[in-house]
Amino acid sequence: MSSRPKVGLALGGGGARGLSHIGVIKTLVDNNIPINFIAGTSIGALVGGLYALKSDTNWLESIALNNNWRGLISLLDPTFRQGFLAGNKVRRFINKNVGDAHFSRCKIPFTVVATEIRTGEAVIINKGELAPAIRASVSAPLVFRPVKMDDMLLVDGGLSMQVPVSVVRSMGADIVIAVNLDGDHFVEEDDGGYGWYRIAHHSLNIVFKNLAEQNVKDADIVIAPRVGNIGWGRFDSAPEAIEAGMVATSFELDKIKSLLGK
Repeated sequence: MSSRPKVGLALGGGGARGLSHIGVIKTLVDNNIPINFIAGTSIGALVGGLYALKSDTNWLESIALNNNWRGLISLLDPTFRQGFLAGNKVRRFINKNVGDAHFSRCKIPFTVVATEIRTGEAVIINKGELAPAIRASVSAPLVFRPVKMDDMLLVDGGLSMQVPVSVVRSMGADIVIAVNLDGDHFVEEDDGGYGWYRIAHHSLNIVFKNLAEQNVKDADIVIAPRVGNIGWGRFDSAPEAIEAGMVATSFELDKIKSLLGK
């Protein structure tokens, strides 16, 4: 008799849009879909790490809905070395919820993806302390100062792997569910105003969208929450983001259950 397939969750990057990961996880859990492995990039590393550590959706959602998350951007502290923001307060925010826990304490096997800024290569982290690894993965260049780890200089994992499908597959997942936050960028109305900031913003969105599409090609299921109207720093949109994650996942439940049945 064959054992039940192992399910891996690949959580992509995308700033506050990544709060929709919570809705995805809640819906999977509520429908008795097992989550055997988790890999996360950027906000996916933060949400994925919190859930992997305690495997508690109520606790995870409560963090998303309180003022700490809503005011996350206000916690940022300016610096002019390497990045605009030192990230010390963000690190304290992560430490408050993760503490000094190591990967080995996670109830669900978990992996973080960061990027070595000097080589552009993806760095896979699944040992040692959780907090520094998550902090590295969320360190958007020119926004946060890079994180030094061993002899590496690490920044946002989304620069090298926006949705870590291959990572969670290598962890042992038979079925990979990918959450792509980059399929819904261009939903805003075109008012004809394209200044330098909007052009730069859209250019980055195009890069991440194309990278994400390449990353998810080998996923068995791709969940794409409709969160294109939520800005990178709009953590006050947690209720809408979580709901979007729940709705998008509900559309894929029959496919997931079918794969599990096979």
